[in-house]
Amino acid sequence: MIEKLRKLIDKEIAKYPADKKQSAVIAALAIMQHHRGWLSQEDISDVAVYLDMPEIAVLEVATFYNMFDLKPVGKYKLSICTNISCMLRDADQIVDHLKKTLKIDFNEITKDGKFCLKESECMGACEGAPLLTVNNQKIYEHLDIKKLDQLLKDLK
Repeated sequence: MIEKLRKLIDKEIAKYPADKKQSAVIAALAIMQHHRGWLSQEDISDVAVYLDMPEIAVLEVATFYNMFDLKPVGKYKLSICTNISCMLRDADQIVDHLKKTLKIDFNEITKDGKFCLKESECMGACEGAPLLTVNNQKIYEHLDIKKLDQLLKDLK
């Protein structure tokens, strides 16, 4: 693990009692993923060693949360909420439009490597339904086809 990442993880560890540094596992995984764009087996192992955790425990966290990717994704990971609040506000139309426009299905990457489409559970922003995130960072709410097309155009 490179020193820059260790320092960032140390800042997260410092938020917890000394004997509870494993509580920083989600933050540590997010830091590692931000660096590479996804989590490799080496990243999982490095986090496990650094936090004194069994590797399987770190892997369980990485596979439980859909914000983590265990294989490369496109430059832009589009995660669309398909939970009930978003579906009641026409998220299914947004999903269909994304699949048709990008010519991919969930968990696929466009041929140019720019976009990956992910299905997401509730993002806790139901008042903004339907919504999606780009690279787990920027949230786009109250989507419709026109707003979606503009977003895709801006990202290209």
